[in-house]
Amino acid sequence: MNNDKPITILCLASEFKGLPFIHECHRQGCHVLLLMAEAHRHDDWPWEKIHAHFYMPELSKQPDIFHAVSYLARAHQIDRIVALDDYDVATAASLREHLRLPGMGDSGARYFRDKLAMRVQAQAEGVRVPAFTGLFNYDRLRQFMDQTPPPWVLKPRFEAGAVGIRKLQHQEAVWRALDSLGDQQSFYLLEQFLPGDVYHVDSIVWAGQPCFITASRYGAPPLSVTTGGGIFNTRILDNEGAETAVLRRENEAVLRALRLNQGVAHTEFIRSHADGHYYFLETAARVGGANIDKMVEAATDIVLWQEAARLVLADVRGQAYQLPPHRQDYAGLIICLARQEQPDLSAYQDEEIVWRLPKPYHAGLLVASPSAARIEALLTSYNERFVDDFLAVGQPKEQVRTNI
Repeated sequence: MNNDKPITILCLASEFKGLPFIHECHRQGCHVLLLMAEAHRHDDWPWEKIHAHFYMPELSKQPDIFHAVSYLARAHQIDRIVALDDYDVATAASLREHLRLPGMGDSGARYFRDKLAMRVQAQAEGVRVPAFTGLFNYDRLRQFMDQTPPPWVLKPRFEAGAVGIRKLQHQEAVWRALDSLGDQQSFYLLEQFLPGDVYHVDSIVWAGQPCFITASRYGAPPLSVTTGGGIFNTRILDNEGAETAVLRRENEAVLRALRLNQGVAHTEFIRSHADGHYYFLETAARVGGANIDKMVEAATDIVLWQEAARLVLADVRGQAYQLPPHRQDYAGLIICLARQEQPDLSAYQDEEIVWRLPKPYHAGLLVASPSAARIEALLTSYNERFVDDFLAVGQPKEQVRTNI
C-alpha cells in the first residue's frame, strides 16, 4: 500500500459501541469513516476522531448497504471494513466480498454469526457440543426428539446472545412453535437443554493462535436472566485453576475449528451438571457485550476494543502484532434491572469498586482485586443485597430494550 496515504477504516455501527477502537485508529493516524444506524446519530460519538460519518435507517438491508458503501468508495479508498456490533459482522463480511477487501468473508462469518453453522463445524472438528438439529426435515426432527430427552431450546440462528431463545418441554410444544414460525423455522435450530455452569472466554487471536485469554464464569446463566429476570454477574476465574486450564484448551480448539486467523473473540461454554464435561455453546468474532470489556480491562489493563484496532492496523501495514504488557489480576461485574430510575448505590463503598453503571433503571458495579477469592466474596454479597435494594421483578414501564 502507499505509505503516504492514511489508512482508511470503515466502521459499521448498528449500536453505540466500539469507541476505544475509533480512538486508537485516530491515534495511529487513520481516517475513520463511521456508518451508523440512524437511531444512534445523536449519540456521543468522538466526532473529532472521525473523518466522516454517515447514517442509514438500518445497516443490514440489501441492496441498500451495497449501494451506499460502493458510493462511499468512489471518494474514499477504503482499506478495511470493521463491524462494531455483532449484528454487523455478516454485513461487514458481505461488503468485504463485494469490494474484494481483506478480512473475514461470508463463509467465515457464518461460523461466528450462524449458531447452526458454528455447531456443525465445531462438531466436525471434534469439539463437544450439546445434541442439536437443524429444522429442515421433519423426519430427522422427529428422530432427534425421540432420541434426545427434553427439555430443548429453540434458538434463532442469527440473533445475538440469548435473544429469542425459547425453552420447550415436550414435542407438541415444538410443533406448535414451528407452526407459529411458519416459513421462518429454517432460521432456527433445536438443541438439548443442558443444566450447568456457563462460562465465557475472551480472546485476542493473531496468526491463528490466541495470544491473550481470560476465562470467566457467569453467576446465573445468561439465558435464565434474559428469560426469567434476575441478576447478571460474571467474574474472572483463578488463572492457575483447573477450570481455566480446561477452558483455555477448549477455546483454542473452537477457534482452530472455526478458522479464526485474527481478531477478538467471545466464546461461551457450559459445564454439564450431569457428566461434568464442557460443551461449546456459541462464539462471536467481536468484543463481548454487557460491559465485559470493562471487566477485562479492570483486571488486566487490556482494552479489547483498542487491541482490535491494533490487530487490524498491524495487518494492513504487514507488521507483527505485539500484545502490550498487562496484569493478571481479577475482576467481577454485577448488573440488574432496577425498580428505581436512578438507583442509589451510595451504600456500596468497598475499595474494590472501580466503576458504577450510569444507566437509568439499572444497577451495576464493577470490582477489581489481585485476589480471585475476594471478587467471589464481593459478588456473592452484592447478589443478595441487589435483590433487596434494586431488583425489578417486572420490566418498568419506562424501561426500554436492554442488552444484558
